[in-house]
Amino acid sequence: MNNMQDLVDYMVLRGVLHTSRIINAFWDIDRKYFVPEQFAEHIYIDAPLPIGKNQTISQPSTVAFMLEQLAPKEGNDILDIGSGSGWTTSLLCHIVGQNGRVTGLERVDELVEQGKKNLAQFNFGDHCSIQKAGKELGIPNQKFDRILVSASADEIPTVLFDQLKIGGILVVPVQNSIFRFEKISDDNIKRDEYKGFAFVPLIV
Repeated sequence: MNNMQDLVDYMVLRGVLHTSRIINAFWDIDRKYFVPEQFAEHIYIDAPLPIGKNQTISQPSTVAFMLEQLAPKEGNDILDIGSGSGWTTSLLCHIVGQNGRVTGLERVDELVEQGKKNLAQFNFGDHCSIQKAGKELGIPNQKFDRILVSASADEIPTVLFDQLKIGGILVVPVQNSIFRFEKISDDNIKRDEYKGFAFVPLIV
């Protein structure tokens, strides 16, 4: 694959990418802006790539799968945990539009700064940001429409359920599975599991 159009077409053909708003985000937020120069010849392969500090930019088809499970909408308030290079944060910013908000969290200082620079290229405005993650997972005492986690937890991070609004969706890798949780009510969480994935570990 030689460009983003080829990569998007490949993911559509595989069936992992099918929502028009998410497809448009992939078209406009080219992966080339988030991959280190030394891996330039590999930008459009469907594989994770190193971004430094033992972290990676995720495999495009995995990002597509997770975004489809997350089902982000225009106007959503979204938390992106493990923002890394800033690619998923930028994709989500494109999807939510001017009436939405995306907050990226990253624990590795160098990647916080790199992610901010990458995000700034798209001039989304103040409703989209990347910041240093705090000691606790997520942002306690805030609630979001969607929460995306892009690194693998050892166990289900139930603390994030409290940060979801009713009707909200959490997508998170746990060991070698991707879980999708939908908060039906404060005491009713719908759960779906998709096996067979690999991620860098979540730093907590």
